[in-house]
Amino acid sequence: MIDLLIATANHAKVREFREMLGDSDFTWSEVPNDPFDVEETGKTFRANACLKASAYAKHFNRWALADDSGLEVDALNNSPGVYSARWAQLNNAVSSGDKDADNNRLLLEQLENVSDAHRSARFVCVLALSNPEGQIVLTARDFISGRIIRVPRGSGGFGYDPLFLVEAMGKTTAELSPAEKHAISHRGKALIAMKQLMRENGLIEQPV
Repeated sequence: MIDLLIATANHAKVREFREMLGDSDFTWSEVPNDPFDVEETGKTFRANACLKASAYAKHFNRWALADDSGLEVDALNNSPGVYSARWAQLNNAVSSGDKDADNNRLLLEQLENVSDAHRSARFVCVLALSNPEGQIVLTARDFISGRIIRVPRGSGGFGYDPLFLVEAMGKTTAELSPAEKHAISHRGKALIAMKQLMRENGLIEQPV
């Protein structure tokens, strides 16, 4: 059984990883309260995921699973992309002390004059798994398509979830239950793919 470290200081993301991967195939290491910081210098989701997984694995001498994920908005030429978590900061937007709220506010401002028909977007997630020596062993990628609405809805999730409408369900990802979100989200689908790759490569057992 792999002792797995989720390579992030985002506690909401750690919770989602653990809920989706379960406890039957893994034991879990917790990131300390003063986490190891990794500068995300990559230009792609995959590059950043690999940077984080490798650095955390070597620093803590654990198997480490990292993701880099973000929002691509067609009307903004696929921005914010890899800069999703720090979009407001990079654009020198007024800070309220709530990073998610600042990012959402800026996104709505940037799309204010974009018609509903042209507010298509997608959440993208790339996962990278590193062994304790810092070698990237596996990667997986997936996405979910949707549309950016004009007024936030829902209190679940984090990040841009209150603005991201899954049109087939008529709900934002912030309005979905954890089970609903895990089943269709970019991160949920990428984690399913990663777990299958780990089984195929003998890192965890095949289900009986």
